[in-house]
Amino acid sequence: MSAIQKTSPAFVAASWGALLLGTLAYLVGLWNADMPLNEKGYYFTVLLFGLFSAVSLQKSVRDRLENIPVTGLYYAICWFSLIAALLLLAIGLFNATLLLSEKGFYYAMAFALGLFGAVAVQKNTRDGMAAAAPDRRLPPALD
Repeated sequence: MSAIQKTSPAFVAASWGALLLGTLAYLVGLWNADMPLNEKGYYFTVLLFGLFSAVSLQKSVRDRLENIPVTGLYYAICWFSLIAALLLLAIGLFNATLLLSEKGFYYAMAFALGLFGAVAVQKNTRDGMAAAAPDRRLPPALD
C-alpha cells in the first residue's frame, strides 16, 4: 500500500490564489462594466454555474478513479453543465458590446483561472483529507 502524500503548502497557496484572483478579476470586470443589471446578473450566474460544475465534475472523476460509485447520468450531467457554462459565457461574450480586451481578460481568462483554481482547491482538500486519514483503505487500483 502506497503512502498518501499531503499536498505542498506552496501548491495549496497557488490554488487558492488562482481561485481568488480569477474570481476577483471577473467580479471587478463585472462591477466596472457599463451594462444593465440583468446582463451583470447573467455573467455572475454563469460564473457561479461554471465554478460549481467544474468542482462537481472533478469530484465525479476522482470518485470514479477511487472506485466510489458515481452514476453515469450524474457524470454526464457534470460534463454537460461545464460545457453549458463555457458555451453560455462564449455566446454572451460574442454578443456583448464590450472591448475585446474586456472580453478576453476580465471574462474569458479570469473565468478560466477561476475554474482552474476551484478544481485545484477541491483536489487539495480531498488530498488533505486522505492524507489525514492514513488508515483509510485505498481502492485496489491505488494500493
